[in-house]
Formats: sequence, C-alpha cells, structure tokens
Amino acid sequence: MTALADQTRWMDATDQAALVASGEVSPSELLEAAIERIERIDPALNAVVIRWFDHARETAASADLPDGPFRGVPFLIKDLFATYAGQRISNGNVAFKEANVIADADTTLVSRYRAAGLVIAGRTNTPELGSVPTTEPVAWGATHNPWDTTRTPGGSSGGAAAAVASGMVPFAHASDGGGSIRIPASCCGLVGLKPSQGRITLGPLRDESGLGVEHCVSRTVRDTAALLDATSGPGIGDTVIAPAPSRPYVEELGADPGRLRIGILDHHPQGGEVDAEVTAAAQAVGKLLESLGHTVEPGWPKALEDKTFGSKFGALWSANVGVSQRRFEEQLGRPLEAHEFEPMNWVQADFAKHFTAVDYGLALAAVAQYRRAVQSWWHDGWDLLLTPTLGELPLKLGTIVNDGDNPMSPMRRAGDFVPFTPAFNTSGQPAISLPLEWTAEGLPVGVQLVAAYGREDVLIRVASQLEHAKPWADRTPEI
Repeated sequence: MTALADQTRWMDATDQAALVASGEVSPSELLEAAIERIERIDPALNAVVIRWFDHARETAASADLPDGPFRGVPFLIKDLFATYAGQRISNGNVAFKEANVIADADTTLVSRYRAAGLVIAGRTNTPELGSVPTTEPVAWGATHNPWDTTRTPGGSSGGAAAAVASGMVPFAHASDGGGSIRIPASCCGLVGLKPSQGRITLGPLRDESGLGVEHCVSRTVRDTAALLDATSGPGIGDTVIAPAPSRPYVEELGADPGRLRIGILDHHPQGGEVDAEVTAAAQAVGKLLESLGHTVEPGWPKALEDKTFGSKFGALWSANVGVSQRRFEEQLGRPLEAHEFEPMNWVQADFAKHFTAVDYGLALAAVAQYRRAVQSWWHDGWDLLLTPTLGELPLKLGTIVNDGDNPMSPMRRAGDFVPFTPAFNTSGQPAISLPLEWTAEGLPVGVQLVAAYGREDVLIRVASQLEHAKPWADRTPEI
C-alpha cells in the first residue's frame, strides 16, 4: 500500500477534508488512495459492488468540485434507491443488475453530498430492497464482516459498514427502515445515527412519512454530526419535516449534556432470548453513563412490549415491498417474474397486492397509535433510552437465507436478531448505535441510545461524551 493510502486509511472524513483544505494533498490524490484500498481490501469483503472510478477521477480533478465541508473526501453510496445521475443502480435485484439500469437524475440527498464536495466513487452492497438485516443478495453475493469474515456485517447497509470499518473510505451513505444503519454499525464497530423522520429529505420520489430514513455510517461522532449539518433539511414538497436544530450539530460536540434521566432496557421487550454479551454491554454502558453524572434506572416505553407490533410493522413493510416491485416494473418496462425477486420479497409483494385500501388505512392508524404510545414515555420525563443495538452477536453468514419452501423464514429469523431497532422507525425517533463494547474474541457490540423526536442534538452531545470517556478510534480490524 502506498504511503498516502496507508497514512489516510484510518483518518476520519473531517481530517481528510482538512488535508485537502490545507493543500497538503489534492482531491485526486485522496481519491487514488481510496481506490487503492478498495482494490486491495475488497476482494476479501465484497463491499463495493458497483464502481465508477474513472468518473470519480474526473470529478476529483475538476476545477468545479464544490468547496463544501468535505471537499475532496472519497465517498460511497448504498445500492438502494439513492440515484446518481448517469450511474448504475441495482437495488440488490438480479433483474436490475442484468438490465444495467442507469439513473437519469440525482436524489436530493445525493445532490447534497455532491454539493458538500464529496467525491462519490461507487456503490456498496445491500440485500435486495434492504429487506433483511444481513447483506447476502443473490444478485451480488455476500459481504463479509472485516472483524470476522465468516460473519455478517449486518444489513441492510452492510456493504457501507464493511467498507468503512475496513478503512476503504472514512464514512459512507446508509439508510434505515428497520435498523439498517444501526445494525451494521453494531456489527462492524461504527457510529450509526438514524435521524428523526423528516430530518433528511427523501425527495424527489420517496415519502418521508414511511419507515425509512437516510444518513451514514462513520468512525467518529464528529463526522456523523458534520454530515448531518451538510445534508439535513426538507426538500421540495416534503410534508414531514423535523424541527430545525437550534444550532449546528457540530456545536453539540463536547457540549455538556447536563444530568440526564436515562432508562435502560437490557432484555427482550417481548420475552424473547437475548445474548448475555449484548445484555452485559448495555449494562456496562449504563454504569459508564452513571459515572458521567447521569441517572440510569430500569425504564422503557411499555408499548415496546406490544406483541402485535410485528404485524403492524410487517403490514407497512410488505406494502413498501409491493410499491418497490411496481416501480421496478415501470423502470424495466415489463412485469417481473418470480425468479427475478428473492422469495421473501416476492411473497411480501404478493401479500401487499391483496391489501385493500381499508386494510392499509387501518395499518396506518395502528402505527400512528403505536407511535404516540412510544413517544409519550419521553414526554413523561425521560431523556434517553439505552438498549443493546442487537439481540445477538453478528450472525454467521448463511444464517438468514432464502428458503423457497418457507419464504418468510428469513423475516422471522431477522426478528430474533433485531428486537430493539424497528420500533423507532415506526415511532420516527432518532437513535444511535455506538461501538462501546467488545467481546473477548474481539467482536464489536453496539449499544443503542434513543432520544425524543427531533432531538439529535441530545444524542450527539451524549455520544460525544461517551466517545471521549471510552474512545474506540484505536480499534481497527486486522484485514
């Protein structure tokens, strides 16, 4: 590896941008260092499945490269919904991959990435439609976890997390409809902030009133905060708009969060099994928060114990899959056949076709009721909820796989793996996974903090406090 590729491998995006701003390196040099790392490391991980290095070289060398806060920093976008004009997208789907679908416009968020000066070099692997918490699509094959290549990096932003955790790029685009930023952040030892619903526009095609949000996975809290400053805010036609922050998020770094009342939920809220090591991680972080002056006691929204939640979440999830199938067919100009959709997604899309308008309206009403029940816990005087991010350690690859005879089995297995994340997509609240604990074997174990709707500022203050108290920057995989 060349000196610059090695020197910048573990630098965060803020430091890499500073190198460019000072004139110490050029955007082209920084990009070539990232390309070298991708070409050297990715054969073992399969994280970066679509590459446009020549286009990125033209961008980096252009005199018109925007002078944004991340000018010249190499970046990757997830292969799911985030279109980049003139470049390929597959959404993890075999038919889209084979058709070599080229986007004709940027999504609003991608245009904001470009305005921030990021140099986008390709796409990261994702499960088809982002529908399971592992990254093993039929279209592109499995992505491997840099900490243990026999295990999943999580999903659905698993390719992004593997690329960042292995040092290919300092941070990468990610999205989260049921935990898909936080899950891979936990599996790969990264920071993963799921913003509030309506914090970052999903325009021009997606609707902010759904389950999904977009942001990034990163190695530092400051990168997560700075990218949120660069990309947050509504787009044209948005109707769900999170309240504007009182000051830039980077100004929350190092700020005193005060003495917070934090509830801890260290067990499965609906009675399932949770690995002892993830329970221990949440308890250890609870003690750390107490040592920092916060009050930590058992407490959580009782709505999380609602055993009908899965059906409420699943009804909207299936509807989203059905909508995606229809849009795919419109873009391809023909109907999809069963062999062109993974079995679980095909069954869910078919299920959605039998929904009536009344069924969908009732599902939305049930979700609204659930959202209000969850959020009321914060209204009643709590500041944060602390949980494990996952119910288990990173799974072995092949644990969650397609089964034509039992097509919904991946979804049921996924529910055991991720009992703590989907509720906050439904409630719309911001939540962050932090890499504060590790197993004796060296696997990262993330913990999740959840704030009231619109209070990313509180999460960033506390995450910064925890990062200072128990730094993780020196932990890197050996791959």
